[in-house]
Amino acid sequence: MRVSTILPVILAAAPLASAAAGTLGFAVGARMPNGACKTTADYTADFSALKPYTSIVRTYSAVDGAVPGNPCPVAEQILPAAAQAKVKVILGVWPDTEESYQNDKTALLKNIPQNADSVYAITVGSETLYRGNFTGPELLSRINDMKKAFPAIKVGTADSWNKYQDGTADALITGGVKLLLVNAFGYWQGQKITNATATYLDDLQQAMGHIQELAGSIDGIEIWNGETGWPTDGGDDYGAAKAGTVNARTFYKSGVCAALDWGLNVFYFEAFDETWKPKSVGDTGDSADERHWGAFTDQRAPKWSIGC
Repeated sequence: MRVSTILPVILAAAPLASAAAGTLGFAVGARMPNGACKTTADYTADFSALKPYTSIVRTYSAVDGAVPGNPCPVAEQILPAAAQAKVKVILGVWPDTEESYQNDKTALLKNIPQNADSVYAITVGSETLYRGNFTGPELLSRINDMKKAFPAIKVGTADSWNKYQDGTADALITGGVKLLLVNAFGYWQGQKITNATATYLDDLQQAMGHIQELAGSIDGIEIWNGETGWPTDGGDDYGAAKAGTVNARTFYKSGVCAALDWGLNVFYFEAFDETWKPKSVGDTGDSADERHWGAFTDQRAPKWSIGC
C-alpha cells in the first residue's frame, strides 16, 4: 500500500466531507431481533441510538423480502422516522428478480413523494455484479430506469471494490452513474487484524484509481465506501481474520477512522446485530454467521466508543 497514492484519490472522492473528515453512516436492517418487521417507532429508536454519531443511513431494499411470506415495508416505515429525526436515507432497491425490482420501485413511488427531503439517494443493487446477476450494461439499464422514475434524486449502486477495479462496472462509470458505493473489507480478504487496515485502504485505492483513470476525473462522481466492518463476539473467523469485538474495535479505530480522517465517506456494516438471521453457510461450506456484525447490540447498546 502506498499512502501517497491513496490519499489524493480518497480526498478527491468525498464531496460531502469537510476538509477535516469524511461522513460516517451506518447500514440498518429491516427486522427486530425476533424477526418482526421494524415499525416507524422501531426506526425512531434506531435513530435515537445512532444520532450522536451520524445523520445518514442506508438500506438494501424498499420492501425487505428476506423472510418468505413476511415482507417488511422498509420505505414506508423508515422515512417518517427519518424525517422526525432529521436523518437522511439512501434507499436500496433489490433488482435481482423482476418481482423484487418492481415491488421496490412501487414502494418508492408510493412513499418518496411525501418524504423526499429525507431521501439522500437510491441505490439499485448491492453487490449484484459481484454475484454475477447482471452485467454492467444490464445494471446500467436498471439504474437508468430508476433515474427516469426519480429525476430529482441521485441514483447509483453499491458493489464490491474488485468489480470496479477489474472493469466489470465500467459501463456504469462511462454511462453517467454519479453515485458509486465501493464495498471493501479487510476481513473478507482473510487478513490478520494487523494487516486489515492496509488491505482495506489499498482495495479502496485500487477501485477508485480505476474509476478515476476511466472517467478522466472523479470530480463529478460521488464515491462512498459502501460497506466495511468486522464481526464481533459470536461471529465466525475467515481465514486469518479472527472474529471478535476487540478486533472489530481495532479495525474500526484504525481503518474506518483513517478513511474518515482522510475525507472519505464511510458506511459501517452494520449498525445493529441482526440476531434474527439464521445461521448461514458460505461458498466453501464453512459457517458464515451474519448475526454479530453490529457496532451496537440488537438492544442498541454500543460495543465500543464509536467516535474516532
